[in-house]
Amino acid sequence: MLRRASRPVRGASRSVDKKKKARQAAPQAQRRDSLDKLRARLDAIDAEVLAALGERYRVVQQVQEAKRRDGGVVFQPERERAQLRRLHRLNERDGSPVKPEALEAIFREILSASRSLQTSVSVAYLGPPGTFSERAATLQFGSSAEFLPVASISEVFRAVERGQATYGVVPIENSTEGMVGPTLDAFVQSSLQIVAERQLLIRHALLAKGGGLSRIKQIVSHPQSLGQCREWLAAHMPGIPTREIASNSQAAAAAARSATTAAIAGKEAARVYGLRVLADGIQDVAHNVTRFLVIAPESATSPTTSDKVSVIFSVKNEPGMLYRSLKPLAGQGIDLLKIESRPMRGRIWDYLFFVDFGGELANPKVRRAMAAMKRNCVWFKVLGSYPAAVAR
Repeated sequence: MLRRASRPVRGASRSVDKKKKARQAAPQAQRRDSLDKLRARLDAIDAEVLAALGERYRVVQQVQEAKRRDGGVVFQPERERAQLRRLHRLNERDGSPVKPEALEAIFREILSASRSLQTSVSVAYLGPPGTFSERAATLQFGSSAEFLPVASISEVFRAVERGQATYGVVPIENSTEGMVGPTLDAFVQSSLQIVAERQLLIRHALLAKGGGLSRIKQIVSHPQSLGQCREWLAAHMPGIPTREIASNSQAAAAAARSATTAAIAGKEAARVYGLRVLADGIQDVAHNVTRFLVIAPESATSPTTSDKVSVIFSVKNEPGMLYRSLKPLAGQGIDLLKIESRPMRGRIWDYLFFVDFGGELANPKVRRAMAAMKRNCVWFKVLGSYPAAVAR
């Protein structure tokens, strides 16, 4: 006898599917609930951070009032450096996952906003936008400052002297190519003082509109940058002529106008001028550092703790005069950090000497050494006393 095949109970399969979906949905709902709770915690933490920032800025306003009464200056690099060092120590002590560079970037902007609450801060630098000078200025002052790009290093000095900018940022030396002559020359005539310094790790790239290296007929850049990439150019672009230009950003702008011109500049300039990076990291020395100085009128400086003093002087063209001029530093146990000679304009075989040494102007040993140095110099000028920087 044949049996009729059993039919599935109507609705049974749908019931099974619903139960299966419910089982699958339960963990998802739990995950959503957990994620919502974590987001709620983040929102609460953000509210606490905002409240703390508000309280910080209220204290900053009280500091501003105290400075106004006492005649204090807004930008105090040694105080800001001490703050960052303390924060780095706290970060390490607490085992925080916040990386040092991220910590510094966050508090750089907090400090920048704090300065802007106290006064308007404008900074002149060698432009146009996209230069390493702009990068150094931004790292030093944060995005709350107003930035003024100018055409030359001498124009940076003039902008600050005229009051068009509160501060200036100028390159003074590169670890590969040495001193920047125009900056030294400007210090001879200017009354501006060095109030801070910053070291910036320089990474050069070859930028062009498109195509490859074979299309390039000339390479343009600042003379310092060309010198820092001399070996790479000889190895990878032999026979291609180079042309010096006032700044790396101007070089990038020139490359943007010509399909056969390449520029040596930072990768940031590629974004600014719509260029392609044909080669990156083309500097001859991997650890290629440029030292920048922050300059300001003497009225914007404060006699506070520093690590470094910079002076410039000339001596009689006689045997032993340079030795006698520097001997007082050794006599007082002061560390000579750097010495650089520069020909005096209009004076054949006469030289200026740019010297950095450790200490601060208020130190009695420094005062005694400088007094003895002046007695052996034809001309002597203090350029500033400021906290030493570390590479970024």
